[in-house]
Parts: sequence; C-alpha cells; structure tokens
Amino acid sequence: MSYRSVFKPGLFEGQTVIVTGGGSGIGRCTAHEIAALGAHVVITGRKPDKLATVKAEIEASGGSCESHAFDIREETQVKDAVAKVVAGRGRIHGLFNNAGGQFPSPAAALSAKGFDVVVRNNLTGGFIVSREVFTQSMERHGGSIVNMAADMRNGFPNMAHTGAARAGMVNLTMTLAYEWAQAGVRVNAVSPGWIASSGMDTYQGEFKEQIPKLKGYCPLGRLGTESEVSAVVCFLLSDAAAYITGTEIRIDGGVPLGNRSMELPATDRSQPYHGFHLAKTPKVLGG
Repeated sequence: MSYRSVFKPGLFEGQTVIVTGGGSGIGRCTAHEIAALGAHVVITGRKPDKLATVKAEIEASGGSCESHAFDIREETQVKDAVAKVVAGRGRIHGLFNNAGGQFPSPAAALSAKGFDVVVRNNLTGGFIVSREVFTQSMERHGGSIVNMAADMRNGFPNMAHTGAARAGMVNLTMTLAYEWAQAGVRVNAVSPGWIASSGMDTYQGEFKEQIPKLKGYCPLGRLGTESEVSAVVCFLLSDAAAYITGTEIRIDGGVPLGNRSMELPATDRSQPYHGFHLAKTPKVLGG
C-alpha cells in the first residue's frame, strides 16, 4: 500500500523539498506525500532515530529521502544543514516549515524562559530556516515556502506562548511574501485546528482529558486528519498555487466561526479524507 494522494503522480518530480519536524505527526505525513509525488524529500528534526525510521518508511514505499538532525533554533546548525542540501542537490524547490512544539500552561504560570523557548521553537526557528533556504538557494532559483501556524483566531487560552508565536508566523509570512516575490519565491501559511495526530499523545492531565471532547465544539463534528493538512501544503507548494502568496489557509473545521449564542448541533455528515497509508489514531482518541 502507498500514499493515496489526490494529486497527479509525478507532481513534484525532480524537485527537492525540505520538511522540518519530519520525524512525526503532520511533518511525517507530509513528507510521505511529497515523496510519493516524486520529490526528493529532506526531513529534519532533533532526534536522528525518529528521522531514520521515517526515512526507512519512505524508501520502503518507493520514495527518495534524506535526513539531517539539527535544532532549527541554532543558526549555525541550520546554515550547515541547508548548505549540505544545496551542495548535494543543487537547489531547493520547496520548504515546509513544520517543526515546533508547545506545552499547556495558564499565562500567569508561564516563566519568561518557557515563553521564550516556545516562541523560538514556533517562530524564530522557522524564520532562520526560511532565511537560509532563501539566501542559499531560492534567491537565485525561486521556490515555495509553507509555514506552520495554528488556529489562534479568538486567543489561545492556556497556550499564550504558542498563540503569540503562531500569530507572529502569519505576519512573518506576509512580510516575506512581499519582500521575496521579486525572486520568484512564494510564501504562505497553513493554520490547522484540532488534528488527530501523534502530538496529542504528548499532553497530560486536564488538557489530555479535554481532547476526546473537542469534536463536540467543531461544526463538522470531528477532528481533522494529518492527510487533510498535507493536501493543503502540497497544493501551496505546487504550480497550481503560482498566484497565491502571503496568505494563510485555515484547516480547522470551522471551529472559530461559532459563538455561545447558538448551540452547535451534533453531526456525522462530514467524512474525513484518509490518504496516509501509515496513519494511526492517537491513543488519547482510542487508537
């Protein structure tokens, strides 16, 4: 069995695409789809063993993959890794700035260090990788960048650090799209809402207890799939999105649209798209 993409075979044939945070979750899924569509995918992350596992999965499915372990928050590590990719592949056609992470905490209990760590993880690191990919390759050859943001429309209670960082990433996306358009570079963002991904199993306590209840707050009556995020990323990386830049696509099931003045009726009419052949339901959702 292989990835069941909605896009035409060979869509990214001959291209090199970097996926940061490619060792798990949405990054792993997207790396699989990009490789299934013909690209040589470069997955990055901090844990070599996780990257090695995904690399082996992609190659077993017939895809082309390499991995580089580094911390996106460390400039020297990013510069060196991007230089190795350019030296080996000639150019970089696409970048999915997916890497990030956070932990739940009320704002009053957040230390400055904890706040800074999450902002560096979800905003600063993405900027560093984008800048290096641009200056070392895309400034001369063009390309497409897709940044990871999040559903933070009505604030982000218990996640003030990541809400601030993701909002910053949306603004950074618009700025880079304007500044880098003259080089033939498009920059867009995706903002997933509640996605049934492996990251859900990292949470504990009260936050974990709330996860199975989330679908009750979604107009579509369910959580999203990793494949539904990957499909949007692949579209934005593709030539079909050649006139789209500086925008943000929300993948959130309509959650931010509601208010407490209208009770949300239950529904099971929305059918999820499952393209990822290796997807697993998070344990917290019964997987």
